[in-house]
Amino acid sequence: MTPLADIRIIAVEQYGAGPFGTVHLADLGAEVIKIEDPRAGGDVGRYVPPYAKDEDSLFFETFNRNKRSLSLDLTTDAGREVFEKLVAVADVVFSNLRGDVPEKMRIRYDDLKHINPRIVCVSLTGFGMTGPRRAEPGYDYILQGLAGWMELTGEPDGPPTKSGLSLVDYSGGFVAAISLLAGVHAARRDGVGMDCDVSLYDTAISMLTYPATWHLNAGFQPTRTHHSAHPSLVPFQVFQAKDGWMVVGCAKEKFWGRLADVVGHPEWAAAGSPYGTFGTRRDNRDELLAELEQIFRQRTVEEWLTQLYAAAIPCGPINDVPAALAEEHTAARDLLVTTEHPRFGTVAQLASPVRVGAEPPAYRRAPQRNEDFATVTGDILGLDPQTLAELTAAGAFGTPRSPGPAAAGSEDTAR
Repeated sequence: MTPLADIRIIAVEQYGAGPFGTVHLADLGAEVIKIEDPRAGGDVGRYVPPYAKDEDSLFFETFNRNKRSLSLDLTTDAGREVFEKLVAVADVVFSNLRGDVPEKMRIRYDDLKHINPRIVCVSLTGFGMTGPRRAEPGYDYILQGLAGWMELTGEPDGPPTKSGLSLVDYSGGFVAAISLLAGVHAARRDGVGMDCDVSLYDTAISMLTYPATWHLNAGFQPTRTHHSAHPSLVPFQVFQAKDGWMVVGCAKEKFWGRLADVVGHPEWAAAGSPYGTFGTRRDNRDELLAELEQIFRQRTVEEWLTQLYAAAIPCGPINDVPAALAEEHTAARDLLVTTEHPRFGTVAQLASPVRVGAEPPAYRRAPQRNEDFATVTGDILGLDPQTLAELTAAGAFGTPRSPGPAAAGSEDTAR
């Protein structure tokens, strides 16, 4: 049995952050039933370019493998009836919507506890369900700016810079998954569910970590650093070699001693040297880094890394994405997996980094929209044909529409 085979999650989710959180749970065996709004053509992630056609996209495949899909119009009484039937047999209602929307949609614990007292309601929103920004849509790019990340990223004389990846979204997904698992554990122990009010804003602010502690307690003002240098450890940054770039870092004094030998200046690590300790290297960082930069430019990246690896000094190349995927260690860690798709054929993608036990997860492609209608309505809910026909006629599962991105008027479900 897979680690989470006994957990059923009803996911009112869209785009990246929420689906990223639940895909790791699905990989671990949780049954994730993805609720897709038929009025909007389902999850907007189905239409994200450039590799998209009709309702298929490689973006959607990335975040939704191993899940089920049900088209359900929660704005209708019939759709709400089906949703509540699902709540009765589920462990979790998970959503990633705008902070004021869970209340409007009646998907909080107080709205659902009469159906299932043990239900855990996880809401991953942009700004949380309380506070002055609760009704604002929250997107990764906006959060990276608002939480101070962009002001810390890039060269000192350059513009504020966003991370190349949607790290607030992905970190928020992980935080939501942790909250979900903790909530299910407590609900099974105590017999009572709860709300888990998780937000991208909280995630982004909390990840300021020790620079925030330094500021709050000592007035430290974080600033951008030259060549992505660590704010306190010297040297720990990007260096330019003869033919490219590399990272070299001395997070411990023993590494500095080894590096001083490799670059031909063992005296730099000696007692009494202006570069001999963490503190003195930081005080004299401009002089030291200027010397190191001149030295590193004299050889190629490969030549330096060969020496640095041999001396057990933390270092690495600056790979592009193709090079990172081609790394021998990527394959050795079984990080590349494949699924079979009716449009795309064999789809290669990345495995979840979450590891539980020795048994590898099984991977199944993302579902077509409403692909699991029969499974959910029949096997899970046990609806008889007459009831199913009545619910369908009442609009529970929506009406056919042309494929396309989310329709105007569905903004109330945006983060």
